[in-house]
Amino acid sequence: MPKPEPEPLHLRRIDAARNMLRFYALSTQPTLFGEMSLIRDWGRIGTSGKTMVQTFGGSAEAIEAFVRLERAKQRRGYAVADQKPSYL
Repeated sequence: MPKPEPEPLHLRRIDAARNMLRFYALSTQPTLFGEMSLIRDWGRIGTSGKTMVQTFGGSAEAIEAFVRLERAKQRRGYAVADQKPSYL
C-alpha cells in the first residue's frame, strides 16, 4: 500500500536579534508522467523567495526526501508557521 502524500508544510524561523525572518515551504505534487515532484520554496518573509522542484521516480522517494528536509529544518530552528517559536 503506498504511503499517503504529506500535507503541504509551511515553516518559518524568526530571530529578531539577528534580523532573521525566513520561511521554508514543502509540498509534493504528482507529474503527468506518473512521477512525484517535491516542491521547495524558501526565502525572507515578505518576498517571493526561490523555488526548487525535484522529481522522483516514485512517491516513496519523494516522501522520504520531504520528511528528511522537514527534520533538518526543524533541527535548525524552523517551526510550523501557525506555532509560535520557542525563542520568542
